[in-house]
Amino acid sequence: MSEKQPLSSGSQPNYSGGYPGGPPPGGAAQYPGGGYPAPQGAYQGGQPQPPQGAYQGGAPPQGAYPAGAAPGYPGGQPTQGYPQPGPPQGGYQGTPPAGAYQGGGAPPAGAYQGGGAPPAGAYQGGGAPPAGAYQGGGAPPAGAPGAPPQGGGAPQYQGEMPGDDIDDNPNAAPQQATAPPLEKMDEISGYGNVGFNSAVLPPPSYDDAMKGPPPERQNISNVPTITEQDAREALLKHVAENCCYGKGAAENLKYLDLKSTSAFHYTLETFGEGRQTAWAYEPYTGQVIDGPMNGVAPGPWDMPAQASALFQNQKVEVEVPHTASVKPCHTCFSSGYIRCHRCLGRGRVRCTWCHGSGHRSVHRNGEHHRERCTWCHGNGRRRCDTCCGCGSVTCTSCQGYRQLKCYIKLTIMWTNHVVDHIVERTPLPDHLIRAVSGQTAFEETSPRVWPIQHFPDAEVNDASRNLIQQQQHPTERILQQRHRVRIVPVTQCIYKWKDKDSDYFVYGFEHKVHAPDYPQQCCCGCSIL
Repeated sequence: MSEKQPLSSGSQPNYSGGYPGGPPPGGAAQYPGGGYPAPQGAYQGGQPQPPQGAYQGGAPPQGAYPAGAAPGYPGGQPTQGYPQPGPPQGGYQGTPPAGAYQGGGAPPAGAYQGGGAPPAGAYQGGGAPPAGAYQGGGAPPAGAPGAPPQGGGAPQYQGEMPGDDIDDNPNAAPQQATAPPLEKMDEISGYGNVGFNSAVLPPPSYDDAMKGPPPERQNISNVPTITEQDAREALLKHVAENCCYGKGAAENLKYLDLKSTSAFHYTLETFGEGRQTAWAYEPYTGQVIDGPMNGVAPGPWDMPAQASALFQNQKVEVEVPHTASVKPCHTCFSSGYIRCHRCLGRGRVRCTWCHGSGHRSVHRNGEHHRERCTWCHGNGRRRCDTCCGCGSVTCTSCQGYRQLKCYIKLTIMWTNHVVDHIVERTPLPDHLIRAVSGQTAFEETSPRVWPIQHFPDAEVNDASRNLIQQQQHPTERILQQRHRVRIVPVTQCIYKWKDKDSDYFVYGFEHKVHAPDYPQQCCCGCSIL
């Protein structure tokens, strides 16, 4: 049909928004002013599909489009506007339906659809949640302070970086975590001079425990001696422990004399407690913060602590109450990421195979050929494997949590200070006495012990007095002292073998042997006599 040819009397006009070419089937009623209504789900202009950005089935939801600019609807919004969700004219008959309010309009401030309690995660009054709370309760959302590090790759690094790609170094050390600036820490009463390095705190003064007379002490008993049979068996055992020693001398030597003596081993133990304080930090992951708002922090020596066992070295670290606070991470500026230590933020490094040239020289058929590097595909650069090309890695200080929990850490150390003195008047080396057992002739434990004055050997008495006077620890609180005297038997065995006189020593209850001049100390290549 020609555009200028008039319509025939039996034709129907193509109404805007209706069906092209004729009325809808079934004889649908016409709107006032002519035209047929579009079927449910149809759009202006007779388009079979909704325009881009439009909504299926009619008007967009409230707030979806700005006034007069609804995409997909030619000419803007309808003249009469979109139907309002309020009650029908005259109100609802009887009780309004669920979710509706008397009088129409929006619900009153603070009210919720359907009445009753607010839904889970909502707050009374219709306002914002209180400070520190998150919608729905539970953990903070991803990216919020105290939230776990976000999944996926790190953001692209935008800070300072070198002007050119650097050589790849897979062994590059990551940046070490650093302490926050000391001036950013809170002022805690009684801890004004505390830094991030441990400070030794002297203990408070306490009463001298050495008051009154010294305790009564028992007499010292003698130790048993050994026989020739014991001396020979000890020497044979010593020879068997040395693969190159010959046993002929031990079996056939003739004893000339056995001189039994005793070595005295005096030991003094001082068990003391020392305390140190220092600022400490850790990633803030949402843990409870016990800060100064909860009270005054106790003094370092006011916190109770007890060692699990006496005369054993131990160490315990505790948080001083009421000293914690949350600070933004100083290393990553509260972003959770720092510059990659391998590529220095560039996201790529020089190829290690072609040294950044993109080509390699290959010797083939007696000639050198220049070929494209298969490792970097001719680019001369490769993506950094540490940061996956983004140039940034998780912060080493906050572990990606963006905030730090700072608090004062109290370190309690129980130390057992041991000093000793050995009285041994034979050529036997003194240090051998420490490794063997003997008879405990005297032992005493007290907060502060008295020097020994009743021992038969005067050198032991003098050693006890001198060592006790030296055990002064001004930075520790002495909890207990213990001293003992062990009597270790020592026998000098003088013998003759092949017209040659010599000796060896048997010491301790284990009958250990010290025989530096044993005649059959064979080595490789020597025959055993």
